Amino acid sequence: MRGLTPIERDAVDTAGAAPMLTQVEAWAAVNSGTRNLAGLATMAGLLGDAFASLPGEITLVEPTPVDNVGADGVVSAIEHGKHLHLVVRPDAPVRMLFTGHMDTVYPVDHAFQSLQWLDDGRLNGPGVADMKGGLAVMLAALRAVEASPLAARIGYDVVINSDEETGSFSSAALLARAAHGKVAALTYEPALADGTLAGARGGTGNFSIIVHGRSAHAGRNPEDGRNALVAAADIAVRLSKVRGPRLAVNPARIEGGGPNNVVPDLAILRINFRPATLDEITRAQSHIDSAVAMVAAEHDVRIEVHGSFNRPPKPIDDGAARLFDLVKASGADLGLDIAWKATGGVCDGNNIAAAGVPVVDTMGVRGGAIHSTDEFMIPDSLAERAALSAVTILRIAEGRL
Repeated sequence: MRGLTPIERDAVDTAGAAPMLTQVEAWAAVNSGTRNLAGLATMAGLLGDAFASLPGEITLVEPTPVDNVGADGVVSAIEHGKHLHLVVRPDAPVRMLFTGHMDTVYPVDHAFQSLQWLDDGRLNGPGVADMKGGLAVMLAALRAVEASPLAARIGYDVVINSDEETGSFSSAALLARAAHGKVAALTYEPALADGTLAGARGGTGNFSIIVHGRSAHAGRNPEDGRNALVAAADIAVRLSKVRGPRLAVNPARIEGGGPNNVVPDLAILRINFRPATLDEITRAQSHIDSAVAMVAAEHDVRIEVHGSFNRPPKPIDDGAARLFDLVKASGADLGLDIAWKATGGVCDGNNIAAAGVPVVDTMGVRGGAIHSTDEFMIPDSLAERAALSAVTILRIAEGRL
């Protein structure tokens, strides 16, 4: 750590002394699956108490209403938990955004609910890496910054949402507002086990395409029917053909149909797109519009399209490259070799980058096997990654970005 200033060394010591492991164990013991509103309320309370150690005002923000298309084709609102928003020194000369999520992919009735220590010293448990470990790292780093002489120079927003794992539909507007005017952002998704960060990310779009046909007897008068299932399959085949090196297309499910002797009058196509560039979003949307129009005309059916490209691609532009370089240099002075690579996964870093703010979105713990019962966190990475964040934030406060 020869390249660190005395202020940075003190921050590293302060961050490392935080009770991060205890926090992770307590937070991971609470089921906070995205649809478990009671668990999310408990988590929001625990996080509110923990982040109250920082100056500023904490609010619990009501989720933006979100529509959901059911298997019966009925569109209804779906409930989400509240989002935590902390604002610290909004008039400071340098302002940043820090984000994380309190929800996990494990519902309240999932079998994976407990923690266990593995023989190699890793901690296995729901959400330990993704991202309750990251939340502990974020808090430790910010508390270390607050204890430094540079604290007055930097203001920040913290957003911890309740719906990241399902696309951040009810928190996207909050993220966009919080990103406004920030010089940089850090998000606390887990790094890979070897410490590699995510660099460029593709985007994603999820759609539910409802096809309304007309029922009829399959033997007596099939010509009077309009087969919604066939029309939905036609859309799926047409759209699957537009995939390419920069656009993945995955028709994931068709719901609908019924008895063999009835022409089905309802089908719902669930389809995912993964565009690598904004141009690919435009191309995909054009193909969606075209396929829907042609199938509606050829099959004489009515079609509704629900969904959007909710996470635009996140390229490494000049601003992001400078931020990555700063993180790498901070890591080097801590004895860490920081590398990054492109990934097809998406997160709130996509949303933040779309707001024009440079972001590194894997500043959390080192871990792996996320979204599975093998999820693990490497405990030594708690202090390591809190130190990396603290030094990076202090250098941004000094204007080194």
